[in-house]
Amino acid sequence: MNDKKSWASTVAGWFIERDEPAAAEVPQTGDIPESPPVEAFSTTADNYATPSPTQTVFQTAPPRPAGGQVDFPAVFSAAGVDAEEQQRVARTTELLRSLPAGTDAAIKKQIVEASLKAFGVPIEKIIEATVEEIQALDGYIRNGAADNEKLIQESDARIKQYEEEIKNIRAVMQQSVNEQQNLIKVCNDKKLEVQQVLEFFGQDKVASVVKASPKLHDPSEEAAGNPAS
Repeated sequence: MNDKKSWASTVAGWFIERDEPAAAEVPQTGDIPESPPVEAFSTTADNYATPSPTQTVFQTAPPRPAGGQVDFPAVFSAAGVDAEEQQRVARTTELLRSLPAGTDAAIKKQIVEASLKAFGVPIEKIIEATVEEIQALDGYIRNGAADNEKLIQESDARIKQYEEEIKNIRAVMQQSVNEQQNLIKVCNDKKLEVQQVLEFFGQDKVASVVKASPKLHDPSEEAAGNPAS
């Protein structure tokens, strides 16, 4: 009995809490599982942070979602749910949807079971296929959560790497600015030192030498945009 309760609690963990309470179903003697805690129905990402046996249900790699859309038949097939099993679940789902709203749960169950028996579809096979699909979906979510967590960790590491690189680049830039400012200072200091010689001979003498020399440039002409040839 304890094993049955434990298994029932595990199955309950796959169910998602509905916005509105579902209509009560007619219980079968000896098959009433313990009510799972509310947190077992939580759909938050924390529920998928730890490994689960359902993550290993896939026999082949399932397709990745594209643009937020999921190829459910392909996901189920990757988990070993064949086309016939998928059709059983789909037909049962369509049958349930076709029932008039407000139909008593007990009557719904009788109608569905009678219809399935009329078509020769074993109820046990439908339940088995449905649980397989639930396992596949849970495993798909968990695999996606694991991939997402891995991507976040890798991206965070890359961001930190880039931030450190940016920090180093900024340091190099600042060092270059500081060195340029120092270069300007020491060169201007040297210019003032050398300028004493020109001041000694006088501005007119210096101007005549600059004008006559092919090596020198008249600063007044450069300022006017006419550099000496």
